[in-house]
Amino acid sequence: MKKNVAVVGTVGIPACYGGFESLVENLTKESSNNIQYTVFCSSENYKNKRCEHNGAKLIYLPFRANGMQSVLYDIVSLFLCVFKRYDSVLILGVSGCLFLPVFRLLSKAKVITNIDGLEWKRDKWSKLAKVFLKLSEAIAVKYSDVVIADNQAIGDYVTNEYGKSNEIIAYGGDHALISNDIGSIDNYFLSVCRIEPENNVHIILEAFSNLNENIIFVGNWDSSEYGLDLKGRYSKFDNIEILDPIYDVKKLYFLRRQCIGYIHGHSAGGTNPSLVEIMHFSKPVFSFDCSFNRYSTENASYYFSDVASLTSGVIGFDFATTGLEMGRALKEIAQRRYTWNVVKNQYESFY
Repeated sequence: MKKNVAVVGTVGIPACYGGFESLVENLTKESSNNIQYTVFCSSENYKNKRCEHNGAKLIYLPFRANGMQSVLYDIVSLFLCVFKRYDSVLILGVSGCLFLPVFRLLSKAKVITNIDGLEWKRDKWSKLAKVFLKLSEAIAVKYSDVVIADNQAIGDYVTNEYGKSNEIIAYGGDHALISNDIGSIDNYFLSVCRIEPENNVHIILEAFSNLNENIIFVGNWDSSEYGLDLKGRYSKFDNIEILDPIYDVKKLYFLRRQCIGYIHGHSAGGTNPSLVEIMHFSKPVFSFDCSFNRYSTENASYYFSDVASLTSGVIGFDFATTGLEMGRALKEIAQRRYTWNVVKNQYESFY
């Protein structure tokens, strides 16, 4: 007998946005035969509204999945779940979890919540938004049958803050490696991220403005004043190539395959999908020094905390020996921890 599982809290699938969307894309793609997924999708992001994808049923709602509308989007999704009688509801993020106490009164479905990366701590939110997200997080932890964290540092926080046991499930990254062909290596570093202060884009660009090494930086530069300012200031440097977001897996594959090293500036949000993806490419990685990144890489990366430490790290790095050893170590970690088959089995064990 199939288990019916609803997924709430993402833009939707096919994935064309971020980490949670890639998670659902691959959970549905790799799902066991006894799992029937239904995924709630934002109609704002899909001109062509399919009825299903990867065998999952799709339900569209006329709300944005991000920003303030995400609260209403998630609450309406949960409300509809009451009438659909799913066996389990997988909630990704805490935006709509204020509704969970009511949902638990009306539904017998098992609630599994991935609380994401401590959203309330992010610099981009106002004080009021941070209070709201912290409250939503507390309610999510209290009213969920299973709490999932994608990083041990977040799991430890949940235990210490709420006294609640939780499960650590990261992301797969093996989908990014579409071929095992090594290919040629070009003389550039690569960085891929959302252009936000907490991803330390300014530190990375300032460091490379003082270096001779080349960097290709991919991100949504035009989505914020922060991004537009950085794009305007650093586009003039011959060794810095600024590219708009790339969602084509094949294009990203070639950029990753041919780079000499990867710069990962994320300082918040737990285990980051772009980090676990590059780890499958056997590349040396320069990571911002924080507990999330150290856990994800098992202390096998090079770590920087400011412009000076990144600059000196790149200048003094021995790619011929240390780079090869680091790349191999990160690849071994990725194969052991960050494949979709492993992640799929972990999620399905809780349905």
